[in-house]
Amino acid sequence: MSYSLFRNILFMFSPETAHELSLDLLSAAHRVGLLQGLIKQPLSQPTKVMGIEFPNPVGLAAGLDKNAEHIDAFSALGFGFVEVGTVTPLAQPGNPLPRLFRLKEHEAIINRMGFNNKGLDYVVEKVRNRKSQVPLGINVGKNFSTPVENAASDYIKGIVAAYPLADYITINVSSPNTPGLRSLQFGDSMKQLLSAVKEEQIRQTAICDRYVPIAVKIAPDLTDDEIDLVTAQLLEFEMDGVIATNTTVSRELVKKHPLSQEAGGLSGAPLRKASTAVVRALHDRLGENIPIIAVGGIYDGESAIEKMEAGAKLVQIYTGFIYKGPKLIKQVADAVFEYKVRNTNRL
Repeated sequence: MSYSLFRNILFMFSPETAHELSLDLLSAAHRVGLLQGLIKQPLSQPTKVMGIEFPNPVGLAAGLDKNAEHIDAFSALGFGFVEVGTVTPLAQPGNPLPRLFRLKEHEAIINRMGFNNKGLDYVVEKVRNRKSQVPLGINVGKNFSTPVENAASDYIKGIVAAYPLADYITINVSSPNTPGLRSLQFGDSMKQLLSAVKEEQIRQTAICDRYVPIAVKIAPDLTDDEIDLVTAQLLEFEMDGVIATNTTVSRELVKKHPLSQEAGGLSGAPLRKASTAVVRALHDRLGENIPIIAVGGIYDGESAIEKMEAGAKLVQIYTGFIYKGPKLIKQVADAVFEYKVRNTNRL
């Protein structure tokens, strides 16, 4: 069965039902050995970023496998790394249904999931039991019930739990679906958070006898002045990476769609230019000091190369994977490989 036909069947269900069903089917196919024979693997292109050796530069963005239940299956598809979460210290149901919407004409999704997940203890157990050795990121956030002024305590709990198991950890301060969360990207709030994060990273490095890089995931809706502030803080606290970007609250490119007024973050093709602009702005300020992982509107090789030209070292896909299927992984990875070869030959 072609993926387009499979997708059309899935799209007959509500988005959240389709999401859960497709992941269960993916893991079932992996368990019986179907994926290995059906999936063409990307070209090998070892890529070292944040001190980690990635088999290829295409990763799964956080949000698709919130509870780390499908790591081995996603790894078998050819991803160079997998990021799970966002996970919060305590399990929480997230926002009320419906909270996930397809904008098929735009190849986009609006979500207001609200960090629905089964909690740190559950995710840690799943990560411990994984078989895949593909690099793993664990994306951590704060519980809905935790006041923003106390957010650092939740992030620290996430770091402590993830540190012995993750290849890298992501601090998510940019989801639009948890009230007040995005305010953590700025000013004293950001400074206090990153100070606490860095102190805990140093402490856990001594305890675990290993250094785990920590990246910060930011929003696409930042002004130039806000990007100046964010990058200054990233440099001051020597963060290991930055992920650009999360979903957008802008509806400019989908404003005529009947679902455009639904609250939540917009992802997919309409995010492409805004995300790339943030990647470029970050690279202009950070240079090679802090590597950028790009995510947002990656639907083919061309859109991935656009991110690399803007300054990204790695890319992640999510909504494009839902619309295009597993073939997108190889398509993007091989396009990036060819792009790197071309640029090497120019030198």
